[in-house]
Amino acid sequence: MLIADSARRDAAPAATDPQTTVQDATVQDVTVQDVTAQDATVQDVTAQGDERLRRHAVTPYADALDRYIARNPTQLMVPGHGGSDLGLSARLSEYLGERALQLDVPMLLEGIDLEAHSALDEALELAADAWGAKRTWFLTNGASQANRTAAIAARGLGEHLLAQRSAHSSFSDGVLLAGITPSYVFPAVDAVNGMAHGVSPEALDAALTLAEQEGRAAAAVYIISPSYFGSVSDVRGLADVAHAHGAPLIVDGAWGPHFGFHPELPESPARLGADLVVSSTHKLAGSLTQTAMLHLGHGPFADRLEALVERAFGMTASTSTSAIMRASLDIARSALVTGEAAIGRSVETAQHLREVLRADPRFDIVSDHFGEFPDIVDTDVLRVPIDVSATGLSGHWVRNQLITDHALYFEMSTATSIVAVIGAGKTPDVAAIHRALEDVVSSAAADAERAATAGAVEFPPMPAPGARRLTPRDGFFGETEIVPAAEAIGRVSADTLAAYPPGIPNIMPGEEITAAAVEFLQAVSGSPTGYVRGALDPHVSTFRVIRVG
Repeated sequence: MLIADSARRDAAPAATDPQTTVQDATVQDVTVQDVTAQDATVQDVTAQGDERLRRHAVTPYADALDRYIARNPTQLMVPGHGGSDLGLSARLSEYLGERALQLDVPMLLEGIDLEAHSALDEALELAADAWGAKRTWFLTNGASQANRTAAIAARGLGEHLLAQRSAHSSFSDGVLLAGITPSYVFPAVDAVNGMAHGVSPEALDAALTLAEQEGRAAAAVYIISPSYFGSVSDVRGLADVAHAHGAPLIVDGAWGPHFGFHPELPESPARLGADLVVSSTHKLAGSLTQTAMLHLGHGPFADRLEALVERAFGMTASTSTSAIMRASLDIARSALVTGEAAIGRSVETAQHLREVLRADPRFDIVSDHFGEFPDIVDTDVLRVPIDVSATGLSGHWVRNQLITDHALYFEMSTATSIVAVIGAGKTPDVAAIHRALEDVVSSAAADAERAATAGAVEFPPMPAPGARRLTPRDGFFGETEIVPAAEAIGRVSADTLAAYPPGIPNIMPGEEITAAAVEFLQAVSGSPTGYVRGALDPHVSTFRVIRVG
């Protein structure tokens, strides 16, 4: 009986409550509209994505070079090889291939880069779109050129600049050239592994506030993200802080040219509010060595910075810029935008390498511990920093032995670690890498190295910088003399000296040389795993100082 009643209720028509009927109809109508709108949005996004891929599939500058050489031109102009294998160019053509000589053309050729809205201009516009920039410059003297250009441009905003103390030496060169008086914010340091990471928004705010209180408000801010080891700072937060203090944010993103081209990678800094972004495209993004880009963001300083960067670019760029290097930038951009699947395979390979090494107690993944540092908000998964200290061997020794025994080259090493860099779109053999590591750390040579370095003394703590007595420019260009280390204490340095690890300059031109700095630099130089960049001799027994009187 209950079953029959139930069946009848299911089969009976619903009560005809006018209000309910209207509500149900409205709900159905809204639901249909929502689904239709969602479908339309998905279709629109997909269509936009497809259109973007079609736009970026082209390589206008590289194609223009192809059209040029298709005419088989006779070149009575530079370069001297004439684009052929004739005469003295025979060996060069045999070595590189005649096509490379044909593509190696000078600047200012119609159809390539001479006319208004040239093929080069089209390539630059596509690059700006790819990285989320307002404007992009192609560079053929590396990120070093970008750093110097950025420093010279920043000087147009004011004399004072706040920089991360672990800035690349090329930026320090720009500071000297431009006559900037910098103040510094120190990065977080992994003292165990000798690694300098990034700067938190809180640390930047404190440093900018202090500079203002001391009457040297920063006209621009310079930070580094990602670090050499793949740690990524909060660029959006740093940009917000810099802008709140009336300063643009310059990001040395040299190691992150592939950011923004796959969901598993961090976002491009230009899309996060950075005002200028240094991008070393050759490092992981597939262009030729020595190529890079400089991206101008869309922020509040864009109009003022654009003119300054353009003028600074003219001071740092060659008037014989390599067409082949420019073409490689154009091609790399296209490959990145259209190559998400290939980049995804690289991400999977890097993660697989991590998994294999995590299962081996002799190795540890340094980036697994990035959460201990408040400045780190993300990780570049294509950089795999490997702690080898559990093997009882230094990272430097392991890296060198991998090169000697297996022709396996890791990007860099510290006293405790080695760092693998996997280029976007590349899929190295993880099993072969692990076998090589196993072979090296279990070899007889490794046993001998462990015995020889047992009881090695650790580095002393990194000292604070000495007082600034001159501007960096005056310190660098002043009249100098070379004195023994003991006599250098209390004198003003003319050189930049940076102990590795962690690579933070301990002494800058114009700063006082302290006893603590001398002790630290000599301890690092005397260790089997450290060295001092900028030192006059391997033992840091002498210093170049400003002459007195």
